[in-house]
Amino acid sequence: MQKIVDFIKETFKTNEFIPLHEPRFIGNEKKYLNDCIDSTFVSSVGKYVDTFEKEFAKIVGSRYAIATVNGTAALHISLLLADVKKDDEVITQPLTFIATCNAISYIGAKPIFVDVDLDTMGLSPENLKDFLEQNCEIIENKCVNKTTGKTIKACVPMHTFGHPCKIDEIKEICDIWHITLVEDAAESLGSYYKDKHTGTFGKVGAFSFNGNKIITSGGGGVIVTDDETLAKRAKHITTTAKIPHLYEYVHDEIGYNYRLPNINAALLVAQLEQLEKFLASKRELAVKYKEFFTTNNMNFIIEPKDSKSNYWLQAVLLNDVNQRNEFLDFTNKNGVMTRPLWKLMNELEMFKDCQKTDLKNAKYLEERVVNIPSSVIS
Repeated sequence: MQKIVDFIKETFKTNEFIPLHEPRFIGNEKKYLNDCIDSTFVSSVGKYVDTFEKEFAKIVGSRYAIATVNGTAALHISLLLADVKKDDEVITQPLTFIATCNAISYIGAKPIFVDVDLDTMGLSPENLKDFLEQNCEIIENKCVNKTTGKTIKACVPMHTFGHPCKIDEIKEICDIWHITLVEDAAESLGSYYKDKHTGTFGKVGAFSFNGNKIITSGGGGVIVTDDETLAKRAKHITTTAKIPHLYEYVHDEIGYNYRLPNINAALLVAQLEQLEKFLASKRELAVKYKEFFTTNNMNFIIEPKDSKSNYWLQAVLLNDVNQRNEFLDFTNKNGVMTRPLWKLMNELEMFKDCQKTDLKNAKYLEERVVNIPSSVIS
């Protein structure tokens, strides 16, 4: 274990505490922030919001991008755009951050947990297909759960740590079963599956710019879509559903104050300018990690087949839960921050009664995967 700690400290060229992931502000961040402050447009209106939305859409290859205050808000609105309503059901994976299930729950919908693939750590299309064939039927162009009698309205796969899942197969299955695909791409900016950017396979996709993400504005999120009607609706309901007017305040439906402030967008515009450099650094770090851990007979998690991953969080796969705990304990006590996977969603009190498949792969990974320091090396 000491050899691992020494290697990581040597790689990051420090004997100080090494966090799991910290942001890098090495471009025009201060310049754009000062410009934003000088303009006095620091809230929800300003040129940086517009610039960010245009540039982000261009980078990922979507027609529209709608900025939000955080990734959870982006996912919440994405589900509303997919027409998910109270008492509907939404298929997702148990191996994900809590935001995925929180967003489903905000609507009053209920998650169904389908197992992941070992090679992608994302939703398994085979397990999804089996679940639908065994438990569902199509009635009047709706996927109805025969166990609960409820409509399964959407499916939310997540690209774990930036490694793309088999999203094209998932989409094909969802289309057959009249289920709307909503991509949780919170962790996968800069990741591609079969040369197409993650987040753009479904009707809508959601990204996050939390402080630990590959680019950040301290918070922030974005919705992407190719559907003009959905894009306009997303902008409308994320800005309190206010009808545009010179001075009157009239709102035509329940809306949300999910607007990204211009001052945060200023940070994001500068961060986007550094994205290619950040991605190159992360892939370079992945090469170093792979060589080291392979040499030391340990499994470093690499990008899946047909994918180009952003390697947002680097990870190793250990032999069992005991080795995992030993690894976590030793590294954290010796100045190197590491962390286990999230506790599976179906094991949390709020979701323990949700329908699920056999989650053996998710449990296997939960007991063995550890994230290691993944910051951009500037």
